[in-house]
Amino acid sequence: MTTTQNPTRQYPFTAVVGMDDMRLGLLLNAISPAIGGVLVRGEKGTAKSTMVRGLAELMPAVDVVAGCRFSCAPTAPDPGCPDGPHGAADADARPTRMVELPVGASEDRLVGALDIERALSEGVKAFEPGLLADAHRGVLYVDEVNLLHDHLVDLLLDAAAMGASYVEREGVSVRHAARFLLVGTMNPEEGELRPQLLDRFGLTVEVAASRDPEQRVAVVRRRLAYDDDPEGFAARWAAEELRLRERIARARELLPSVVLGDKALRQIAATCAAFEVDGMRADIVMARTANALAAWAGRTEVLPEDVRQAALLALPHRRRRNPFDAPGLDEDKLDEVLEESGGTDDDPEPEPEGPDDGPEGPGGGPEGGPDGGPGGVPPQESRERPGDAPRPDVPRQQEPERPARPEESEREPAGEPAAGPGGEQAAVGAAEPFRTRRLDVPGLGEGADGRRSRARTAHGRTTGARRPQGTLGKLHLTATVQAAAPHQWARGRRGPGLVVRRDDLREAVREGREGNLVLFVVDASGSMAARKRMGAVKGAVLSLLLDAYQRRDKIGMITFRGAGAELALPPTSSVEAGAARLERLPTGGRTPLSEGLLRAHEVLRVERMRDPSRRPLVVVVTDGRATGGPEPLGRAHRAAGLLAAEGTASVVVDCEAGPVRLGLAGELARELGGTAVTLDELRADSVSALVRTVQGRPVRGGSAGADRARPDRHNRKAA
Repeated sequence: MTTTQNPTRQYPFTAVVGMDDMRLGLLLNAISPAIGGVLVRGEKGTAKSTMVRGLAELMPAVDVVAGCRFSCAPTAPDPGCPDGPHGAADADARPTRMVELPVGASEDRLVGALDIERALSEGVKAFEPGLLADAHRGVLYVDEVNLLHDHLVDLLLDAAAMGASYVEREGVSVRHAARFLLVGTMNPEEGELRPQLLDRFGLTVEVAASRDPEQRVAVVRRRLAYDDDPEGFAARWAAEELRLRERIARARELLPSVVLGDKALRQIAATCAAFEVDGMRADIVMARTANALAAWAGRTEVLPEDVRQAALLALPHRRRRNPFDAPGLDEDKLDEVLEESGGTDDDPEPEPEGPDDGPEGPGGGPEGGPDGGPGGVPPQESRERPGDAPRPDVPRQQEPERPARPEESEREPAGEPAAGPGGEQAAVGAAEPFRTRRLDVPGLGEGADGRRSRARTAHGRTTGARRPQGTLGKLHLTATVQAAAPHQWARGRRGPGLVVRRDDLREAVREGREGNLVLFVVDASGSMAARKRMGAVKGAVLSLLLDAYQRRDKIGMITFRGAGAELALPPTSSVEAGAARLERLPTGGRTPLSEGLLRAHEVLRVERMRDPSRRPLVVVVTDGRATGGPEPLGRAHRAAGLLAAEGTASVVVDCEAGPVRLGLAGELARELGGTAVTLDELRADSVSALVRTVQGRPVRGGSAGADRARPDRHNRKAA
C-alpha cells in the first residue's frame, strides 16, 4: 500500500497553478463522496497525480474501531467484518487514507488473500486484507487506470457497485465493506476505458498544460522552490491549506440542508434525456453534484448554473457510443435544453459565481495562483469536429461501389480534385464501419488478458493442474486432495480432517483469451487512390480498429506510398489515435510494398524485446501491386518471407476491384504464410464470408477464383 506523504512534505494542493476543472471535480467529491469519484483525462506532466495526492490532506479525519484492519466506523460497524463482531470498542481517529493501486498489481494484492493451507487443514479463515480494505472510507487512486488489467477492472466494478469486496477460494469466502472515493488518471493517447468502468466514475475532467507563458513560469518557480525546501514551501502554503480545509468542512455540514427543487430536478432529467445517456446513474450523479456545488458556494438552494456545471462534469464521458467518439458536450444544445426545461425567467440568467472567488480561493495565497471556481471554470469544449471518424452506431445508407477497371486504378477519377505535388491526393473520409470476423493468431499464447487468441491466462476454463509457480493463484482442489491423500497415514492422521502440506498444493491451469499486437500495413499508393475505393478501404481498417479495441489489443499502423514506408502510429492501446491517423491519411504515388513489409519486420523486432509475451498479427491492406525500383514484386515477396520465417501470423485484406483481377494479394498471402480475405469476406454479416482463424499455412484464392481451404472443425467451433 502506498499512502500520502507527511503533510509537511506533500506538495500543497493549493499551490498547484491553474487546473480549475480538476480542482473543482476533486473538491466536489471531497464534499460529497457519494458523487462517485472523478476521472482525470489529460496529457502527461500536468500535475494530475500531484493534485490527487494533495486531496487526501484536505479531507477530514475518520473515526475507526481500534485494531480493526477494515476501518469499521465505531457508530455503525460492519456486521460482517472479518475482525468483528465489534462490541463497545474503543475509537481511534486517523487521517483519511489515499491508497494507490499499481497498474501491475495482482488480484490477491487488490482484494486480499486467504491462507489456503490453513483453510483446508484447520478450517480457519486466515485472511490478509488487500488494497480494497485499506481504501475503505478513503480514497482509492489508480494512476493510468486505462492500462489496468481487465480482471482487476472487473473486481473494481464489483466493489464499486456493491460497496463490498468478496474473496472466494474453493468454498471458503470472506466479505468486507469497501466503500471508497475512486479517482483515476489517464492519458487518452494510451487507450480508452471500458464503458462499464467509465460509467462508475461520477465526474470526468480534461486537463492540459497551459499555453500561457506567465502560468508556465509560475509552475516552474513553485516547483523549484518546493524541491529546494519542501518543509519551508509547505509552511508558506499552510494557511491556504487550512482555509480550504475549513471551507470543505463547512460545505459538508451545509450539504444535508441543500434543497434540490422541482425545477432543477426537471432540468437534470431533461438534460440526461436530451443527450441520450444510458441508464439512470447520470441523473443521480448530476443531482448530487448540483447539491455539492450549491453547498460549496454557501447556498441551500440549487440554481440553474449549478445544474449546468454539473452537466459539464457528469455527462461528457457518458455520451460515448464507441471508442472513436471524443467526450464533450454541445454547450449550445445544453443551454437550450436547460432553458426549455426550466422555463423562462423575467431576469436574465445570472453569471455563474466561482466558489474560489475572493481571498479564500484555493489558488490564492502568497504567489497569487490564477485559480477559479465552479462558475469560473472554463466549460469543457465539444470535441466533435468535421472529419471525425464516423460512428458505427449510426446507420447510413451507402451507395454500392462500382468495380473499377484496371486502367482506372492508377489515375485520378473524373470530377475529383487534381493530385498535389508528387501525385499526392487529399485524404478522403472512411466508409461506414462494420462488424468484422474475428481473426486469431494460431497456437496457445501466454500474453496479456484479452479477447482475441487462445492463451493460458489467470482466468478462463480450467484445463489441468500444476505445482504453483511462485505465489499460489487459483487452487485446484481436486488435484490438491489427490496429492495429499496417499500420505495421510505417514503424516499421522488418525481422525477427521486432511493433513495438507505446502507440497500438496496444486494450482489450476486455465485457458482463456489474450490480446495481441495487431499491426496494420496499409497501402496508400496511387493504385489505391480511387475515391470510393479508398473510402471503402479506410472503412474496413476502421472496422478492424474497432474490433481490436473490443478485443483489448494493442495496435500499430504502417503506411507505404511514394518512395518509402512510414510508421504512422507506434504500437499503442489508443484506438482513437489510430482512427485519427487513418482519417488524415493521404494517398498517391508508387507502391513500395517491400518497404512496408520491411518496416513491419523492424517494428515487430523491437516490440518482441519490449513485450515478448504479446504475439503479433500483421494485417496487410493492399491490392498486392508493387511498383518502383528493380523487381518490385520479387523484393516484396522476399520481404514477406522474412515475416513468414519468424512465424508471424498474418492476413492480407485483398482490395483489388474490377472484373479483371490479377490475384496478387493471394500470392502475397502465400509468401507470408497467412490468409487472404476480400473486403466483402471481412464482414461478419456477409453471406459469402468464411469464418476462419489465421492459420500458419497459406489459404489461397477466393470465391471468385482459386481454391480456398475449408475451415477445420476447430475453426468452426471457435467461430
